[in-house]
Amino acid sequence: MQPQQLLALLASGDTLSGASLASETGVTRAAIWKQIEALRHRGVPIESAGSAGYHLPWPIQMLDEESIRLQLPPVIAGRLGALDVRWELDSTSSELQRRGPAAPDFSIVTAETQTAGRGRRGRSWLSPPGLNLYLSCLKRFDAGFASLSGLSLATGVIVLRALHALAIDGARLKWPNDVLTERGKLAGILVELSGEYQGPCAAVIGIGLNLRLTPALHEQAGQPIADLASLCNGTPPDRNQVAAALVTSLVQGLAQFERDGFAAFVDEYAQHDALRGVPLRVSSAMGDLDGIGAGIDARGALQLQTAAGLHGIDSADVTVRRA
Repeated sequence: MQPQQLLALLASGDTLSGASLASETGVTRAAIWKQIEALRHRGVPIESAGSAGYHLPWPIQMLDEESIRLQLPPVIAGRLGALDVRWELDSTSSELQRRGPAAPDFSIVTAETQTAGRGRRGRSWLSPPGLNLYLSCLKRFDAGFASLSGLSLATGVIVLRALHALAIDGARLKWPNDVLTERGKLAGILVELSGEYQGPCAAVIGIGLNLRLTPALHEQAGQPIADLASLCNGTPPDRNQVAAALVTSLVQGLAQFERDGFAAFVDEYAQHDALRGVPLRVSSAMGDLDGIGAGIDARGALQLQTAAGLHGIDSADVTVRRA
C-alpha cells in the first residue's frame, strides 16, 4: 500500500476504523498504523478517534490532472506543453530542470509533497502532502536574461490575479517575491534562469501557496505564515480549482510578460505593494540600510528613501524587514 492510497481514503474527513482501512487496502492493521505514522511525520494532521479509527480535521482534495485540465479554458489547455501531477518529488522546479532542453514551453509540474522544496536564498519550503500547492512552470524566452528584469515581481502579480479570479482578496506583495496577508507569508516565488545572456533562455518559476496550515507548520516555519483558509472563512477552494486558476494565470501572464515585459505589470504591482510608505531595514553583506519604502522603479528595483536620498536596490540577495 502506498501512502497516497491511504490519504485518498481519509480525504473525505470521515472517521474510518483501522479494520476498514486494512480491508480496503488489503494490508494488516499494523501496516495501516505504520502508514498513518509516516503521514503524520510528513505533516498530515491525522487525528485518532479511539476505537472508531482515524480522520482528518477537514476534507482535502487530492491533486488530479484530469480535474485540473477540465477547469482550464480550452485556449489555456491548448498552450500547455505538459501538465504532470506527482505524488512526491524532491522539488517541482528540480524536476523541470532535469528535463532540460527537451521540455516544451509552458510545462507545468505539481506534486502532493516535496522532500527538498526550496525558497529564496537556499531556504527550505515546508511541503506536507494534501494541504497546500507546490507548482512549477517552465517558460522559454527568445531574448536573453536582461529582458527578464522584474519577472519575479510580475509572477507575484500573476499569483494575485489567480486569487482574484477565485474571489479571494486580502493578499499583498512584498519585494522581491513574497505574497503576504496581515497574518504572514501566504506564498513564495522562486525564479531560476538558464540559457544564454543574450538569448535564448528559460525560466523555471516555482510557486508554493499555502491553502491549509496546521499549528505544527506555524511552529516549524520560523516566521509568520498564513493560508487561504484564513482568507476564506476557514474553508479554502478545492485544491484542483486553485491549481487550475494558477495555471491559467501563469499562461496568460507569462505570455503578456514575454510580449510587453515588466512594464505591463508595474502599475498593478504598485496597487498591491506591501512595502510602500513603510519603515524598512535592508540588510546585505555590505551592512544595513534604513529608510522608507518608496515603491519600485520601471525595472522592478526596490526604492528606499533614506536620509541621504533615494536608493535603488535591485539585488535579490538582501533581506528586507520592517524597521
